[in-house]
Amino acid sequence: MLRFGTAGLRGPLQDGPDGMNVTTVSRATAGIVEWLRGRCLGGGAVIVGRDARHGSAEFATATAEIFAAAGFPVTLLPRPLPTPVVAYAVRALGAVAGVQITASHNPAGDNGYKVYLDGGSQLLAPADTEIERCIDAVTEPVDRVPVAPADDEIVDSYLSRVAALPSTIGGPGARSALRIALTPLHGVGGDLVVRALAAAGFTDVHVVDEQFEPDPDFPTVAFPNPEEPGATDLLLALAARVGADVALALDPDADRCAVGVPLPDNSWRMLRGDETGVLLGDCVLRTAPPDALVATTIVSSRLLSELAQARGARYAETLTGFKWLARAGDGLVYAYEEAIGHCVDPAAVRDKDGISAAVLTADLVARLKSAGRTLTDVLDDYAVEFGLHTTDQVSLRLASAAAAADMVARLRTDPPRLIAGEPVEYTDQLQVRGRMRTDALIFEGPATRLVVRPSGTEPKLKCYLEVVTPVADPAALPAARAAAGERLSELRKFCLEL
Repeated sequence: MLRFGTAGLRGPLQDGPDGMNVTTVSRATAGIVEWLRGRCLGGGAVIVGRDARHGSAEFATATAEIFAAAGFPVTLLPRPLPTPVVAYAVRALGAVAGVQITASHNPAGDNGYKVYLDGGSQLLAPADTEIERCIDAVTEPVDRVPVAPADDEIVDSYLSRVAALPSTIGGPGARSALRIALTPLHGVGGDLVVRALAAAGFTDVHVVDEQFEPDPDFPTVAFPNPEEPGATDLLLALAARVGADVALALDPDADRCAVGVPLPDNSWRMLRGDETGVLLGDCVLRTAPPDALVATTIVSSRLLSELAQARGARYAETLTGFKWLARAGDGLVYAYEEAIGHCVDPAAVRDKDGISAAVLTADLVARLKSAGRTLTDVLDDYAVEFGLHTTDQVSLRLASAAAAADMVARLRTDPPRLIAGEPVEYTDQLQVRGRMRTDALIFEGPATRLVVRPSGTEPKLKCYLEVVTPVADPAALPAARAAAGERLSELRKFCLEL
């Protein structure tokens, strides 16, 4: 039976309790209805949205009609829309819950059911297990009442908020002079991100035509994830062809944003999530109130913590996932995870949001361009100020999730004291009390950090690598990069031999 994982359900489109189908969706909705009633939230407003995947329209309709039959006022969003719109709507309309039908960047044969609770944050324990018990108790057929889709009012409100970010967070810049290459990877973010960019003053936008319209089959990519090798090839080719200043890629439900940058030799590369994370974090902190809070996760780079200290801000670290990051603490102004998820406006959207991240990135590039600088120039500045923080990830695909957990258990029983020749200290996150307890191992040396954990959504063992290399001055950067590359190669070899 499909169980609640990261923020809800996700699985293959197939019949039976182990697949995503109308029966699974109906039972999940009926369970949430009973859970809300048990907390005296019956009759509160509910938001329902969807992406453009196979089955999404049918699942969203069933979800909305079941809530309506149970007496909840339902706002059914008018068409396939990005996931952040649901997160925004829950918060803006004071809803008790929201559901987005989406499988994010999963393969075309999957779909999912993402749940937001009051305040617009993702579902969090113990609510997930409590709802599962309510779902298990559903035995009767579920009533449904027709629901008319809403108009565009909440969508327009979201766009207005996003378009205003450059003036509230950014600063003056020649926005009309910026040329952007863009792809939504066959997802639902294309129209909204172009509209948001235009409203913010960015009108010179070139899109990957083959990937612009929503297509649930994702025909031009093996995996519709901007992090996957080859997924952004068409984008970077377009960026080079039109002479763009920046390349932006959204994942299919537009809650994540990847950034591509030109290099001095006229080639292009995609920034790592940690690189974009610190760039946007610094951008937000430049206009944030004193003692503001920024946050990232235990598997991300340590660079944000050093930057926060230098900028007089507070820093928090959480477990992976925005269900934790959105709850990092009072005064939160920015959060990111290394998997290209960025929350640049937590007052409005308590989740990662690729559209607002794209707009703020464009604004940052425009302001740097007007000063004759680039994103890579700023990253070089960080390397000199804080040391070169170089990150990488190794994912080992295994036969099952249990196999990944077994590998972590073996490491836990006999943890290495040397990794790639460097002594390391060992932290077992299962031995940590409170919210930071999770099935992960952290190994840290003087210049090396390695986090190992089983994936929460796939049969994979994930290894997160970081090397910190001192940089005396800009002239020392090439040698530092070479040394860091060699060290990362040693760490990758260690991980592949686990």
